Amino acid sequence: MYSFPNPIRLSSSAERIIFVILPLMHIAGVVGLQLPVSQSLFKTLVPFHLLSCVGLLFLFQEEWNTSTIILWLTSYLVGFFIEALGVHTGLIFGAYQYGETLGWKIIDIPVLIGANWLILVFSTGVVIQHLHPNKWLKAAVGAALIVFIDVLIEPVAIKLDFWVWEEPTVPLQNYIAWYIISFGLLCLFYSLSFPKKNRIAGLLLICQALFFAVHNFIYQLL
Repeated sequence: MYSFPNPIRLSSSAERIIFVILPLMHIAGVVGLQLPVSQSLFKTLVPFHLLSCVGLLFLFQEEWNTSTIILWLTSYLVGFFIEALGVHTGLIFGAYQYGETLGWKIIDIPVLIGANWLILVFSTGVVIQHLHPNKWLKAAVGAALIVFIDVLIEPVAIKLDFWVWEEPTVPLQNYIAWYIISFGLLCLFYSLSFPKKNRIAGLLLICQALFFAVHNFIYQLL
């Protein structure tokens, strides 16, 4: 299998700076999205934040091969098209529509929604890869972790116009669908042979989970 190093090499000092900046980005996002005076500005920055997270995963992936590319493309495309089916049929996640916060859309679906699936699947796969030798067990645990993060995401997404549900509460089928899709993508992650090392993945996953957890905590206080 053809493999090649990442063409962009980060110095150790650059990596340390990024490890400081990434949490600060998420802290700034929490503050900016909570303050009425800055919320509209920070909502316009959400797509750029998603792109920057994908970019960081790319920068910290030292070695690539064809399987890495297959995994990234599949995660993005499955994420995008499953959301398209979900929005236009209501049969997968339930009845919902996307708002304007996630940016430019094609067929009513934000182009970057596939990037969100890629970030969650790839980061989770890297973080729990040493949990157990059995790939099915790792995929099952990883899918549960991703669903837990989605539980944190949903109230924030509704408040910030990521998307809106037709029902007053998030339907159970949404979480079931998230689990099944995540499980399938993580099975692919552990079935493909590529370097499953990415030093920023764990911090990125923690930052994202805390970002939404803090928002939910603030909403409970208000």
